[in-house]
Amino acid sequence: MKNKFLMFAKTFTKTLRGQLCIALILGAVQVFAFAPFELPWVLYPSFIGFFFLLEEIKKSTKKLFLLCFTFNFSMFVATVHWIYVSMDQFGGMPTIVNVSLIALFCSYLALFPSFALWLTFRLNFISKIMRYLLVLPVFWLLMDMFRGWFLTGFPWAYLGYSHIDTPLIGFAPIFGVQGVTLAILLLCGALTLILQQQYNKIALALIISLLLLGALLKSIRYTQLQSPINITLIQGNIDQHKKWEPGNLYTSLFKYLNLSNIKDKKQELIIWPESAIAALELEIQPALQSISADLQEKNKTLLTGIIEYNQQTKQYFNSIITLGKQPSGDSYSEKSTARYRKSHLLPIGEFVPFEKWLRPLAPYFNLPMSSFSPGHTVQPNLRYAQTNLIATLCYEITFPELLRKNIHEDTGVILTLSNDAWFDFSIGPAQHLQIARMRAIEFARPLLRSTNTGITAIYNRFGQEKGRLKAHQAGALQLKIRPAIGDTPYQSFGSLFLNIYCFIVLLLLFIRFKIKLTDIYTPIKKNKQKSKKIRNNNES
Repeated sequence: MKNKFLMFAKTFTKTLRGQLCIALILGAVQVFAFAPFELPWVLYPSFIGFFFLLEEIKKSTKKLFLLCFTFNFSMFVATVHWIYVSMDQFGGMPTIVNVSLIALFCSYLALFPSFALWLTFRLNFISKIMRYLLVLPVFWLLMDMFRGWFLTGFPWAYLGYSHIDTPLIGFAPIFGVQGVTLAILLLCGALTLILQQQYNKIALALIISLLLLGALLKSIRYTQLQSPINITLIQGNIDQHKKWEPGNLYTSLFKYLNLSNIKDKKQELIIWPESAIAALELEIQPALQSISADLQEKNKTLLTGIIEYNQQTKQYFNSIITLGKQPSGDSYSEKSTARYRKSHLLPIGEFVPFEKWLRPLAPYFNLPMSSFSPGHTVQPNLRYAQTNLIATLCYEITFPELLRKNIHEDTGVILTLSNDAWFDFSIGPAQHLQIARMRAIEFARPLLRSTNTGITAIYNRFGQEKGRLKAHQAGALQLKIRPAIGDTPYQSFGSLFLNIYCFIVLLLLFIRFKIKLTDIYTPIKKNKQKSKKIRNNNES
């Protein structure tokens, strides 16, 4: 029986159907590396197993790309399928259409890493050590960068996010999340070489060096702590289906006020989540001014998400406003400048590309609040007491370059407000929190994350959790935090080091290609010259 099973397994893995099944499984298990599962080690058998599979079939161009695409498609389906929740609950389209759109989106995402893998294994003129330790990591990084930029970008599920609690996280404050991605790919390549019993000493030395260097870098303090401030994060847990009903506006508002407990006179910064006040700022000025005056009397400041409407330009903005004590010392008004306007909008959710054609097609392209205008890319930090806070709204936290443009040496805290109620009980909010946590590590600053339904949390400058509120529970998270100021190498240089690394490797690849061409054409040229000489001798 055992021999029959082994024979069947060997035969099955030699067929295209069997290879596709293996690729599907190896790709899908990568979801367990990310939140909420957080088992980073699963990436290694996933990649190493797939590398062995590609070594078997790399001579077939079509088959090679099909397997690469299957591997990455299953990874993205497993990892970002939670987008379906918002489509199903708020899109108003049939299930078959929603599933088809998710499949189409995951197919688009899978093209980027698939091209990196396909091209790497199609290059027959490079050695295995060059393939696994130089070319593949660089092609993967370049495709990740392109995916994070093209068509406004979708920089989700970068491999580096899975290794926050490993020694490799030490590379994040220097190179950013993609520096961690590079280290992961190098480890996968080195382990593959060892299992193939090639370049064992070099591969082992690389593995040890990466782990030791990462652990050493992890212990460095890049920023200096400042005086503590009192923080209260509020999680309202307001039902997304009822949130925007006119009759629920003041019910929700009073709930947030009660959770904030502003009766005492302790100086503190209170933070409500994205669009916590489900109304246009212009429409409820009397209520906002009354709340602001009460907060100012109690020596408190409130930062809250709200929808801003500019009557002159007829534009809507997804904004954060400051109530209570204003940095300028003036009272709050709709013209107060202590505010932030979201600049990187979410396609479909906050704006509809090609809306003249897409909006008439389906209700999904008419989701609530899908006609925002973007704020400026660079905006002043919000301010509380002596602390400067960089603000981001929801999806923006996934774009580290956006934060780099707005974080200064005296910026002490990273603030992100979100409303993950769109994705209910899915794994999406946990992944979103994991991404936000990486920003705290990259910039070595505490991070405050306030959401409507969860997960609300506070992290220190090392990305260590100091407190959280459970998802789908209303509550207040009160803590003292210490802002941190200074610079990390990543904050100062961004992806410069990685770009230089990629350029050097591409240059080496080009030189290797030229040498290979010379090796091929030199004998041919010599043979032609020899033939010509013989022909001339015969003629003479």
